[in-house]
Amino acid sequence: MELTEALSIKKKDILSLWIERTLDSYTAPGFFKSSKDPFANPVGVNIANGLTALFELLLSNAEHSTYRVPLDQVVRIRAVQEFTPSQAMAPFLELKWVIRQVFSNHKDTQPLMGMLDTLDCDIDRMTLSAFDIFSECKEQLYRNRIRELKSGSAILTDAACPSKLAQQEKMDVGTTI
Repeated sequence: MELTEALSIKKKDILSLWIERTLDSYTAPGFFKSSKDPFANPVGVNIANGLTALFELLLSNAEHSTYRVPLDQVVRIRAVQEFTPSQAMAPFLELKWVIRQVFSNHKDTQPLMGMLDTLDCDIDRMTLSAFDIFSECKEQLYRNRIRELKSGSAILTDAACPSKLAQQEKMDVGTTI
């Protein structure tokens, strides 16, 4: 059995474990895993779709330039959340571990473990591309924040909601009487 054939056969197991471990990195993984509605759960659905597309590209030995769209789909979500760069990139590198776990559990794929070096290099390149996208997203966020501060719109976006302030004042007045 060839490596590509084994990866195709074990695709469902690999993707299932990879998506599960990626979604486990969020604070509410249960919701992200259970809801398949793209409107109710855009994070979970986009991550699952992006990781699936990336795995398909790895299987087809696609050009690394074609990885950009699905990488962006996953990384853009992780860039706006409170992940460190290493936490944001971890799911891509974790694919190596996932493949080894799935392969080591089956006698027919155990002999292929030594053939994973080329795939590991492809995963490393994919991760480096993901880091480039993550850096671009963070830079864009910082530029937007600076623009908000310079324009004065930060006063609007950083200020508390007026109705919430009025409600809070009512509560404060009620407790002092």
